[in-house]
Amino acid sequence: MSCEHLVCAQCAHPVIEGRCPLCRANRERMHQHGFAGLSPALIALLLIVVLVATLAVEHLSGL
Repeated sequence: MSCEHLVCAQCAHPVIEGRCPLCRANRERMHQHGFAGLSPALIALLLIVVLVATLAVEHLSGL
């Protein structure tokens, strides 16, 4: 979802313009990406590392 077409209930202006504190806070909240402050690319990299580590442990335990 983007804030381009949202109208602020407090100042009745588009949220994207950030004219009031509520607009600015909501715009920042909506533009945050990722999980817990991590970027989607970093999350994907961490998942790949966990997958590789799991496969390595499986392979070594089978020997």
